[in-house]
Amino acid sequence: MNILELYRQAGAYHEGHFLLSSGRHSPKFLQSTTVLQHPQHADLIGGGLANLLRDLKPSFVIGPAMGGVVLAYVTARGLGCRALFAEKGTDGAGHKIMTVREAFSIAPGERFVAVEDVLTTGGSVLKAVRAARELGAECVGIGCIIDRRKENTPLEGILLRSLERLYFETYAPNEVPESLAALPLQEI
Repeated sequence: MNILELYRQAGAYHEGHFLLSSGRHSPKFLQSTTVLQHPQHADLIGGGLANLLRDLKPSFVIGPAMGGVVLAYVTARGLGCRALFAEKGTDGAGHKIMTVREAFSIAPGERFVAVEDVLTTGGSVLKAVRAARELGAECVGIGCIIDRRKENTPLEGILLRSLERLYFETYAPNEVPESLAALPLQEI
């Protein structure tokens, strides 16, 4: 499966000046929702992630809302387990956190994998991991469609597997090259 070609065919591969959810700037952006809106593409990607994560034997798959909901579902279907998602909420002190809805049951000690579409810093998927861990579950791995990080290393000590590694240079707001800064900024 050629992931980048799948993104191109779906019109989900973009070039320009993008402000990513991580706060970093990039000359390229991959819009996974454009790909995942097509059930045949979503099933192909979810099946690929399930194959990468099957040996970890998770009880459930979790993804960060909203982007990780479909991905968690199609991956869980391929693994034959439950699909959950973590969503933005607040703690008792009013701090923004990710939480798992009360309607989802997680038993202490349950093994899970977390999924993300395009991983740049891992911030969103790690918030989903923390939300499930707060309920006593054990994260045995993270899967993503595309790993954009420079190094192929675990994410905070958690095993990471991806369908594709594709490095695009990203820049902190104070490091954006003039050639990129000259293009209209598109917030993602």
